[in-house]
Amino acid sequence: MAELILGGQKSGKSRRAELAARDWLAGAPGRSAVLIATASGHDDEMRARIARHRSDRAARVPGLATVEEPLRLAETIGACSTPHTLLVVDCLTLWLTNRLMPLAGPACTAAELEAAQRALEEAVRAAPGPLLLVGNEIGLGLIPLGREVRAFVDALGSLNQRMAACCARVTLMAAGLPLVLKDETA
Repeated sequence: MAELILGGQKSGKSRRAELAARDWLAGAPGRSAVLIATASGHDDEMRARIARHRSDRAARVPGLATVEEPLRLAETIGACSTPHTLLVVDCLTLWLTNRLMPLAGPACTAAELEAAQRALEEAVRAAPGPLLLVGNEIGLGLIPLGREVRAFVDALGSLNQRMAACCARVTLMAAGLPLVLKDETA
């Protein structure tokens, strides 16, 4: 089963995914959990943020392994997913940022982005084990003034819709509280 967990910054979405991983690991012997981290440490603040997240995760969920993969998300899901392994992807927003606004090298083309998103949809649907996708909901505020930022908000909204269609469950987090938007697991 796949779940999409959306929310704003500091809404509790990553914490919810980590606690689900902790519960999964405690639920039966022989289970594993892997976090697929999409962040890249391009500056001192981001490197410090990544280090803090690693430390916090290790304290909250000691058995959660980490794979860092900023671009090849579909392939990594395919390689890591098993019936006894819960995957947490954190986060879709940074994965999209890495593709559309890379700090080094050119942005992907529209065709490359479409192919990557199609591959991601296929990987989510084909995953034999549980999968939690974490992403930001940024389309609730003002319309951005810059063309590039408007295009990113549109692209993220489209990605979120595509992932929501692939997932049996969709949860929106606000102030640490979950609001279930979709639940086809019942």
